[in-house]
Amino acid sequence: MFTQNSEADSLAASFSQFVISNERHLRESLSAACGDQVGREAAAEALEYAWENWDRLRTMENPVGYLFKVGRSRGRRMLARYRPVFDPVDSVRLPEVEPKLPEALTRLSERQRLIVILIHCDQWTQGEVAELLGLSRSSVRNHLDRAMGSLRKSIGGVS
Repeated sequence: MFTQNSEADSLAASFSQFVISNERHLRESLSAACGDQVGREAAAEALEYAWENWDRLRTMENPVGYLFKVGRSRGRRMLARYRPVFDPVDSVRLPEVEPKLPEALTRLSERQRLIVILIHCDQWTQGEVAELLGLSRSSVRNHLDRAMGSLRKSIGGVS
């Protein structure tokens, strides 16, 4: 009996450490993919799934990438009737951010939007994004270049 409690305590401690280390990345990536509100809900559901399956997930090479796919799947169900919604830009608090950006982001493909937001807003490296999505760095760079061109065109800048 003592062994079962210490094993359960060990699992709980390793899960807590995982959440502390990775929740922010998971939430940011799902918010980029699904919009702010749905992304937060999808991250919470993915972490709930992780807790229920922690025995198996803790041994995976890339559990955050796996949970991103779980959350994205759940987020897509929530988004079935509408496209992602991003909070409007508060031009008083963020005068350097283009007010048309949230709407322009919704016109990008999910992958392009995700890459742009994670790299330019959340300061992820191209390598981190590549690992999350299971892509090469050159694929991430190509998607980023295409997305930035589309955003410039959509917002009215030079392509």
